Amino acid sequence: MARRALKLASLAAAASGIYLYGNKFLDPNDFGVVRVGRAIATTAVITYDYLTSLRSVPYGSEEYDFLKSQVHLRSAERLRELCCANRGTFIKVGQHLGALDYLLPEEYTRTLKVLHSQAPQSTRQEIEQVIREDLGKEIKELFVSFEDTPLGAASLAQVHKAVLQDGTTVAVKIQHPKVQAQSSKDILLMEVLLLVVKQIFPDFEFMWLVEEAKKNLPLELDFLNEGRNAEKVAHMLKNFDFLKISRNLGKLYSEMIFVNGFVHCDPHPGNVLVKKCPASGKAHIILLDHGLYQVLSESFRMDYCRLWQALIKADMKRVQKYSRRLGAGDLYPLFACMLTARSWESVNRGIDRSPVSASEDVEIRSNAAAYLPQITQLLNNVPRQMLLLLKTNDLLRGIESALHTRASASSFLNMSRCCVRAVSMYQRSKSHSLYRRAQISLTEALSLWQINLYELFLWLKGSQLGNWVIALLSWMHHSTY
Repeated sequence: MARRALKLASLAAAASGIYLYGNKFLDPNDFGVVRVGRAIATTAVITYDYLTSLRSVPYGSEEYDFLKSQVHLRSAERLRELCCANRGTFIKVGQHLGALDYLLPEEYTRTLKVLHSQAPQSTRQEIEQVIREDLGKEIKELFVSFEDTPLGAASLAQVHKAVLQDGTTVAVKIQHPKVQAQSSKDILLMEVLLLVVKQIFPDFEFMWLVEEAKKNLPLELDFLNEGRNAEKVAHMLKNFDFLKISRNLGKLYSEMIFVNGFVHCDPHPGNVLVKKCPASGKAHIILLDHGLYQVLSESFRMDYCRLWQALIKADMKRVQKYSRRLGAGDLYPLFACMLTARSWESVNRGIDRSPVSASEDVEIRSNAAAYLPQITQLLNNVPRQMLLLLKTNDLLRGIESALHTRASASSFLNMSRCCVRAVSMYQRSKSHSLYRRAQISLTEALSLWQINLYELFLWLKGSQLGNWVIALLSWMHHSTY
């Protein structure tokens, strides 16, 4: 009955939109019936595909796994087409799903990643309308020059280069028209469709995605909020002057997550730029799009710090303790694997002991599909702050993989430093004894000194000088005997 209802609703909505598609003066996206029709039709087709394609094949067989992969791929492509057609909120949610490597089947993440580079562009007339409505003036009254071609376009807005009346060159971020008005309706539509799918597939637990969109999308559409975030993070990180970009991107985020608890949560490749300073020749990281930040509570940040310290030290008792405190329950092994993107064997051995191998990467991606019900259960149980951090972790891993710095020892050392500093700052803030504060500071200094010493050892071990020293010591040892 649910299948039939979905089909009928899809056909009715699609039929009502035929005229709109053929009329060059009307944008079909302006009409809710078209957007709703597309969404219902896509959901119905995807649901029907999963219901019929796998029901006659033995579960767990090679044929089942092959067919399931094909259904995943077809469904992901249909979902991508829906996002591109409905634009706005749909593209934003699709980008979010595409960033969840190691949490969703690879067919989905690989297919939806292209949404980062396929955002729509508003026309000159639409841009003029937005500026006129928001600022009450024409473009020529505000700018000496204004480039028609955007420097970049995203799901919710696009950026143009312009020159102010005083000669200052600026980047002007302009929200796509209708996005604000359509966003709340789009989220409601997604919520209804997900509830329908959950009735058909009880293990389908993706309501957390809608809840996150409800909370975060209004923030991303508020450009005043984005401006305040940009000013805050600029002040927060003013002392950072980076020389090596691939290594320090992780350092930057460790500082935000563990020390400050104020995290830029959309670091996909389009929002992380690298620029070489003409004067100094140094390279700098440029973070764009400051609409989405996660503020971490103090208790959450401390538990997260201590969990990562335990993961780096391979202290399984503390991994279990702090994973449970963060809502993982009995699924703490899966939680540890999701956080680190490593196998449970590597987590037990120590995630800093060896880099990710190709076979381990395949194993992790395969497990993302096999353990999807448990993953969705876990995502429903952990604090909402964790959801954006998981997304951020996966986006950063994607960048680090492209730069060949993923799971490097230096990145774990930077995390360790930030965790030590964060925990020490917290302990000092809770202590009223001068002696106790001095003791905490001394312990912090010793811990940081140990990390620096270990980093020096790793550098010597991997350098030519280190090889000479080892060879010399070996020769001296043998010559003695």
